[in-house]
Amino acid sequence: MAFTHAFDPTVLREYDIRGIVGRTLHPADAHAIGRCFGSVVARGGGTTVAVGYDGRMSSPVLEPHLVAGLKDSGMEVIRIGLGPTPMLYYAATTMKTGGAIMLTGSHNPPDYNGFKMMLNGKPFFGTQIRDLGRMAATGDVVAKAAGSDRLVDVSGAYIDRLVQDWDGGARALNIVWDNGNGAAGEVLQRLVQKLPGNHTVLFSDIDGRFPNHHPDPTVPKNLDALVTEVRTRGADLGIAFDGDADRIGVVDDSGVMMFGDQLLVVLARDVLKAHPGATIIADVKASQVLFDEVAKAGGAPLMWKTGHSLIKAKMAETGCPLAGEMSGHVFFADKWYGFDDALYAAVRLLGIVARMPGKLSAVRAALPHVINTPELRFNCDDHRKFEVIEEVAARLKSAGAKLSDTDGVRVLTDDGWWLLRASNTQAVLVARAEATGEAGLERLKLALVEQLEASGLEAPDFSGENAGH
Repeated sequence: MAFTHAFDPTVLREYDIRGIVGRTLHPADAHAIGRCFGSVVARGGGTTVAVGYDGRMSSPVLEPHLVAGLKDSGMEVIRIGLGPTPMLYYAATTMKTGGAIMLTGSHNPPDYNGFKMMLNGKPFFGTQIRDLGRMAATGDVVAKAAGSDRLVDVSGAYIDRLVQDWDGGARALNIVWDNGNGAAGEVLQRLVQKLPGNHTVLFSDIDGRFPNHHPDPTVPKNLDALVTEVRTRGADLGIAFDGDADRIGVVDDSGVMMFGDQLLVVLARDVLKAHPGATIIADVKASQVLFDEVAKAGGAPLMWKTGHSLIKAKMAETGCPLAGEMSGHVFFADKWYGFDDALYAAVRLLGIVARMPGKLSAVRAALPHVINTPELRFNCDDHRKFEVIEEVAARLKSAGAKLSDTDGVRVLTDDGWWLLRASNTQAVLVARAEATGEAGLERLKLALVEQLEASGLEAPDFSGENAGH
């Protein structure tokens, strides 16, 4: 019988495939993804696909169906088992597989799951993901073949490679880690045994129900336990991961959360010592402080589109040694492989802190102080959201405003900047503003509201939405 399959239209996202298990995502979907993706790899001359999965309750249920679909496309499937997403990226990169699929719900609630993919060492996203839907619906796959699968334990080699780039000398740091019951658990426990210092690991057991807190390190309340432990133990810093450990969260020695752009300043200063003049990439949501500090450190700051797949592609194009996003994705191509790996970013950060003459909190406090809104999201029809961005950009350009339209509209004024962009994954618009003072921030928010109302939208409530940064 010929193969065809229809996906729920909500699961094929811009950067990955993601849905609610039992409602929008089913074992048949996992098989179809394997069947179609395996066909893409085969048509490109590839023969191997690496597969890994995270700690969610549904992951070991879905993984065999994914493998079966890949084998039906003639693939040799290298199954690396349970672990963090970057460990799969490492396996695919070092083993030079034709493709890779990570079964993970990332930082979504426990009932979600999904798939992140690589093709020939590069991100597989956007139209490529949507094309899998077309292939499944029309049965556009290679003839059924008998592939194979084998289990390969890459964890030891991965951990050794992480430790290889430790550069902090003999200083014994006091570090608290928050695994958040995520997929890094076992790897993290083994990693800290090979690093110098005193290590405390919170919620190290892998539990897809996430009983202690939601595994998203960009949300302050999710770091409460880490903050408490850092302060109680007088630790040098605290490090948290999301559910599949491709995103990092950091708490300094005083128990204050460091934003993604503040972390990137610390990392960029160090990387630029070895690569003077190098391009450092950050997404459009990052603080102007980051771009200014990169320039001060002798780098060439580049503002780029939000989205880990888009950042990775731009890094490869520019030869950039380091990039990051506000969401906690950090990409090292300096000594590493260019993919987002929170465990690797942690090792590099620890080395920097170990070589610091003072404390991490002092470095954070010395950065120029700005105030900003958090990321504000409000509903807007999937088609209308892009039209609004075009309308706002056109009005601002005709008024002679200083703006970047790299990803949405980011407007620079004497007060600071404000951003409006369309989400690539949801029917929402995303807004943010940053200024050096309260009065300036109010003016920026007013300008943003005026533009939204000019496009017939009800502006979000910005009241009480300011925070130091």
